[in-house]
Amino acid sequence: MAKIRSIGRRALMAACMAGGLAAFGAAGDARAQSTFIVVSSTTSTEQSGLFKHLLPAFTKQTGIEVRVVALGTGQALDAARRGDADVVLVHDLPAEQRFVAEGFAKTRADVMYNDFVIVGPKSDPARIGGLKDTLEAMRRIQSAQAPFVSRGDRSGTHAAELRFWKEAGVDLERTRGPWYKETGSGMGPALNTASGMNAYLLTDRGTWLSFRNRGELQVLVEGDRRLFNQYGVMLVNPERHPHVKREAGQRFIDWLLSAEGQRTVAEFKVNGEQLFFPGSGS
Repeated sequence: MAKIRSIGRRALMAACMAGGLAAFGAAGDARAQSTFIVVSSTTSTEQSGLFKHLLPAFTKQTGIEVRVVALGTGQALDAARRGDADVVLVHDLPAEQRFVAEGFAKTRADVMYNDFVIVGPKSDPARIGGLKDTLEAMRRIQSAQAPFVSRGDRSGTHAAELRFWKEAGVDLERTRGPWYKETGSGMGPALNTASGMNAYLLTDRGTWLSFRNRGELQVLVEGDRRLFNQYGVMLVNPERHPHVKREAGQRFIDWLLSAEGQRTVAEFKVNGEQLFFPGSGS
């Protein structure tokens, strides 16, 4: 995606010379009305429907349009490193902290949270249903060589999954086989693959609640503290990329963290169930 840059000084001067002050005023009005920012975010925030709920409220209040590029968290952060976004909203705390440490953002803020769940077929060949221990569930899936779908896309969900395998003592490089399928896709397509295969999958609860093509899948493991899923928001550092829309981007972040923005997050529900919760959950 090409870097987004504001209208240059020479272009504005040319407009003034061609059309006089009235034309300049009209161009200024049009520019103000078309103000937008680019937010690089995760597929879970888009595919769950959260942005369709949030963004109209922000735009109505501020006149700022938000254009979302939905990627896995790793790819979303890489896009921001290239300067292809003004704001990043993702869910992989260690990766976010590295992003700040590298100087691509000055600060990050907790904006909301939900949790991960492990879904799988009703037949449950690995016998993980009802477990509260995520690591034991992962060990049983690997031991049974039961079909498991991985996003395999460097997303926050994929990073969590890899962390769980490691903490469970499962060496994927040595034990992976036909039972383990990487899709390289977002959360929605990965859920579709798991549904078609009757396979296990780690998913964020928000996308799961919005997902309709469940087939035989159901939630089998939930409630473990390890499954906590925090989302953070950051303004891309304008000192690294001067074209970043600092004021509009910061206004979006401030709105998200405000009482109104946090209330709007909390009000997003699917079939009466709340998908995201304001703040850090601490």
